[in-house]
Amino acid sequence: FQQFFRENSDSWLEQFQYKEAGPHLILQAFLQRVINGGGSIYREYALGRGRTDLLVVWPQVQQRRVRCQRIVLELKLIHEKDGFDSTLQQGLQQTSAYMDSCKATQGHLLLFDRRQGKSWDERIWVKRQQAANGQSIMVWGL
Repeated sequence: FQQFFRENSDSWLEQFQYKEAGPHLILQAFLQRVINGGGSIYREYALGRGRTDLLVVWPQVQQRRVRCQRIVLELKLIHEKDGFDSTLQQGLQQTSAYMDSCKATQGHLLLFDRRQGKSWDERIWVKRQQAANGQSIMVWGL
């Protein structure tokens, strides 16, 4: 997705007045191709204390039983006024809470850097982070 976003975001993002919509819609367009293989995407999935941006449910057959892999995707925009650290901590908290609420097997936090003057090489990265409750969350820079 990082490469897809890098190649396609410039032309798509300028079309949206509501700036948070662009990254969400680009990710959903990308994921729809993957999900067509048998899974489901739940958008703005209500989990009691708020909403997670996307919940991907992928069926897996194990010992003649179908179990679902549940993957939480939380998207955050990094703005000049909020800063990276604040956005990261808030995103980790939200992702962790959503993972707990829906018994997710994976959590991913996608941070879209909207700050001026950042090159693609500075914005594109990935690392594993620990949430306050010890859950492992993959954090993606875009």
